[in-house]
Amino acid sequence: MAVFKTNAMRMLERSKIPYEHYEYDPEVTDGVTVAELVGQDKEMVFKTLVTVSSKGNYYVFVVPVGKTLDLKKAASVVGEKSVAMIKQKELLPLTGYIHGGCSPVGMKKLFPTVIHKSAEKFEKICVSAGQRGHQVKVPTAMLADAVKAKFAFLIAEE
Repeated sequence: MAVFKTNAMRMLERSKIPYEHYEYDPEVTDGVTVAELVGQDKEMVFKTLVTVSSKGNYYVFVVPVGKTLDLKKAASVVGEKSVAMIKQKELLPLTGYIHGGCSPVGMKKLFPTVIHKSAEKFEKICVSAGQRGHQVKVPTAMLADAVKAKFAFLIAEE
């Protein structure tokens, strides 16, 4: 029997990044509930958000599932006047991923990526495995290296 693998999982393997795979009900779309279902602290489970700047540049932001991306902070961190969330219908053609299953690993193109600073306090964090119903727990530093990410404060409450 074939072992289930997403494109993100194959990319992690190719990059020799160890990961733990978690499955959950793909109908669940709330990140905090996903964290509970995979038995992880919600502070270490991150969602992947894709934005576009007023100049048409794309950026990826990885933030804790229970938090909200501050678009002004995000724009400032990447040196843009403003960024906005891309339209849901643009996500698949741009990244290869669907809403609720977007991973920072294995997008069609490597976009500038910023991971919320809180991730640095965890040896490993969970991100989408690139498909609804699947998460991977990966070493934080190795993930950042793989997607050439920097760390910054990105959420409204800070």
